[in-house]
Amino acid sequence: MASTQGVGAANEDSVHVSPTGVVVLDGLSAPTDLPMGCVHGTPWFVRQLGAKLINLIGDQEVSLREALRRAIADVNDLHRDSCMLDQEAVPASTVAMVRERGDAFDYLVLSDNVLVIDLGADGIKAIVDKRVEEVAAEEMREALQGPTGTPEHASRVSKLVSVQRRLRNKPGGYWVAATDPAAADEAIAGSVELARVQQAALLTDGASRLVDAFGALTWASLLKLLRTEGPTALIARTREAELADPLGERWPRFKRSDDATAAYVGHLGAAPWEGR
Repeated sequence: MASTQGVGAANEDSVHVSPTGVVVLDGLSAPTDLPMGCVHGTPWFVRQLGAKLINLIGDQEVSLREALRRAIADVNDLHRDSCMLDQEAVPASTVAMVRERGDAFDYLVLSDNVLVIDLGADGIKAIVDKRVEEVAAEEMREALQGPTGTPEHASRVSKLVSVQRRLRNKPGGYWVAATDPAAADEAIAGSVELARVQQAALLTDGASRLVDAFGALTWASLLKLLRTEGPTALIARTREAELADPLGERWPRFKRSDDATAAYVGHLGAAPWEGR
């Protein structure tokens, strides 16, 4: 696994690993010109949530949805006395989790983290929740207009975040891990036979962008890069691409460089399929 900070003041991603599970989180950035109802901030939130999750999924009697529900409630209890958790402006995070449970490989994805599973002869499956891209379409188009790094661009991003906050964790909007445990019910979750899974990757959107935003790799070639060179190499190649387009002219985006986290899980049900 590897995680590096983007252009923000702190890395808002978090990755946690146990002998049977992996949790990857991507905290939602809060523009400095917008209010925040929590005194602790997003990096604190993702660290606390990740620590709760990796412990909870160790209990194989607890489903991944139930683990997420409990973890959100537990983190609420850590700061409800000092923070305004009834506000729209609270820390939030995307989630991707996997767990080995006997002969099963459990997974859960909430919001736009990406889980890539190599099922061998059955192909590669990319699991991602893109509902956030289906809301505030006009504001999103404006926020993607460059050049990145300018005050005008930052203002458009802040406008987008303001609108998204009003639609967060509501019917017709999109769902993330924040203060409402019911968001866990909206996650994409499932299981496949462990014997079918050859390798897998959990990626924040800062680490998946070479495929889904830049089109520079396929999911198959991304998995091969992770298997042969490791997550650090994937992030390094991502940074090279970002530096080659600093103003977002070729690849419009909200930040010149985003926090990037990748966790690679190999040699599960069988040896990696070298034919890829």
